[in-house]
Amino acid sequence: MPSDRPGANLPPLSLYVPEPRFRPGDTVDFTEVPVPPAGQARRPDTAEPASAFTDLAYDLVRVLDADGQAVGPWNPRLSPDTLRAMLRSMVTVRAFDERMFRAQRQGKTSFYMKCTGEEAVAVSAAFALDRDDMCFPSYRQQGLLIARGWSLVDMMNQIYSNKGDRLQGKQLPIMYSVRDASFFSISGNLTTQYPQAVGWAMASAAKGDTRIAAAWCGEGSTAEGDFHSACTFASVYRAPVIFNVVNNQWAISSFSGFAGAEATTFAARAIGYGIAGLRVDGNDALAVYAATAWAAERARTNQGPTLIEHFTYRVEGHSTSDDPGQYRSAGEASAWPLGDPVTRLKDHLIAIGEWDEERHIAQDKEIAEMVRAAQKEAEANGILGHGLHQPLDSLFDGVFEEMPWHLREQQAQMLAEETASGRPWARK
Repeated sequence: MPSDRPGANLPPLSLYVPEPRFRPGDTVDFTEVPVPPAGQARRPDTAEPASAFTDLAYDLVRVLDADGQAVGPWNPRLSPDTLRAMLRSMVTVRAFDERMFRAQRQGKTSFYMKCTGEEAVAVSAAFALDRDDMCFPSYRQQGLLIARGWSLVDMMNQIYSNKGDRLQGKQLPIMYSVRDASFFSISGNLTTQYPQAVGWAMASAAKGDTRIAAAWCGEGSTAEGDFHSACTFASVYRAPVIFNVVNNQWAISSFSGFAGAEATTFAARAIGYGIAGLRVDGNDALAVYAATAWAAERARTNQGPTLIEHFTYRVEGHSTSDDPGQYRSAGEASAWPLGDPVTRLKDHLIAIGEWDEERHIAQDKEIAEMVRAAQKEAEANGILGHGLHQPLDSLFDGVFEEMPWHLREQQAQMLAEETASGRPWARK
């Protein structure tokens, strides 16, 4: 008998589930990834309304060409000294990552996250921003601190949660907090830093200050509600903030399609909020610098926020707790069409006669030794695998300006129990 249900003669619906291009064992072919020629994207005036250049949310800002030359309107024309300083910072980040990765594998700390292949995202931004511009990073922007000259020993103390850790072992390793470097505390809760950055930027504007804010998150985190709340506030109040979305193709074991990459670019999310959107070659240090400097000028001249998508690739696992070989092809990293950011900047300096392979090799050795010495100094303060390094009663410090009565009672009870057990961890 014919059904009375409306649409009974229609084909059944089907649910679409995104699937990455390549799985373990697959041959990798990135030819479908569009890579426009370097220098092709136009550079609008920073005073232009965001609606006038929506095409840049779909294009790809690139400066370095295949011959290592800087071309096009986005070329920031940096001095050789600045380029060498950027290269040195990127090499230092990579050496730091390698040594701390090995330290975790040796049981000296519990956790680490590398940013291999993404060094330009943070280092170039640090050079383009003013030192007192406030950075609200995610957990793969250690390059901000290193480019700003922060102590490697201090960073390692935090990773080891030792007696030299200014955060007293209260943060997961790699979740730094450095007020003196304008580096906001890293949070393990995804994208909470976005509305925080907007609030900070709004406060800076309300006070008539000149400092701006910049925030970073991964492409997967753009699916979080905090991302969209931040975009709304930034758009409405024209907050002087730069939103950086690091599209490294993978969010832990989920590929970018689950965050919407198959439908459009991440930079295109800016269009719906009426804010400026740029899509940038994240492995091109000069393009990242140029885009950040452009967005910073826009923010400082009260033109509002900018969203920059850094199109890059996560070469290593998500963290030391991750095995990328379980969910992606081993050939992806080497086949990525935008190359290696360190190599590309090195090749550019060589192409313009301001660097050579011999100096690069010597610098690699020098930096490796510098990082090794920093590790030795930090480990003199203890390592995470050797037990508690902070007085136990410091557990209650830094929570309230004045400790409430119930915490004082808990602290006293804890110390009494520790003393009775013969393990007095109380502060000397």
